[in-house]
Amino acid sequence: MISKERVKRAVNFKSPDRTPIICFNRDFEESDILMSDVVRHFMGEKRDTSEFGFVWDRLDGTMGHPSIESNYTIPDPADPGRFCNAAKLMQQYGDDKYYIAGLSLSGFTLISILHGFENTLTDIYAAPANIEQLADQIFGFEEEIIRESSSRGFSAVGFFDDWGTQNNLIISGEKWREFFKPRYKRQFDLCHSLGLQVYFHCCGYIYDIIGDFIEIGVDMLNISQPNVFDIEKLGKNFGGKVCFVCPVSYQTTSLSGTKEEIYAEVRRMKDNLGCYNGGLIGYVEEYKSIGLSDENYNHCKTAFLEPH
Repeated sequence: MISKERVKRAVNFKSPDRTPIICFNRDFEESDILMSDVVRHFMGEKRDTSEFGFVWDRLDGTMGHPSIESNYTIPDPADPGRFCNAAKLMQQYGDDKYYIAGLSLSGFTLISILHGFENTLTDIYAAPANIEQLADQIFGFEEEIIRESSSRGFSAVGFFDDWGTQNNLIISGEKWREFFKPRYKRQFDLCHSLGLQVYFHCCGYIYDIIGDFIEIGVDMLNISQPNVFDIEKLGKNFGGKVCFVCPVSYQTTSLSGTKEEIYAEVRRMKDNLGCYNGGLIGYVEEYKSIGLSDENYNHCKTAFLEPH
């Protein structure tokens, strides 16, 4: 079974031959999914400067902290060089892979950077008109990128927008549904109308809006901290309704766990999330910057690849 078919079977609950994996930043030849950023937040020679105009202050190998040094700009979605890296990736790895056009940072995350995080949270409640124009500009820019991506060989669009703290949502579910849910729905409907699936990355505890994400059309939900969820409850209530994309916890097990503990965590995800003739994709990322050893990285990868 080729990678593209394996991923589609997992997403559509049609019995893939094994759990697909996404190797995010190395071992691309082993990855069923390849992600190519199509918005320049970290790409190229000027990887410290987003095309929106903000700069990444870095002290280590992580993405860093954004700072605004001048007025931001809304980039040109039709920039002819936007898909050059994707074209090279597809040429190198061929048609068998499942390719995602990654927005890199999107929606609320961009609003909170350009408008200021504290200002954004305040205005969402006290003066939403202050951010409506910026929100429409950002979501509109992303919609143009989606349209541009539809004829470039991609199977999905990747959204990256963190909505959770360690134990709750950043804003209330009610306010999220009022301000952001309709905007996401418009984007996801556009993806589906163009034959593209929807991949949504979200850090933190977002249990209260998972049902909403499913309702408006998320096909793959990347929960980056499975350790903050009750995996059995997650599978019982949402398994078979969305395909979960999960790493071995980057806060706990993958960093400090033994091989046996890593394999046990993966089995628990397969037993509860991937038991619906699909429904699970393994996520593996090289994370030396936060203490992930090569040994544990390889254990995470092989645990997902092991037959269930």
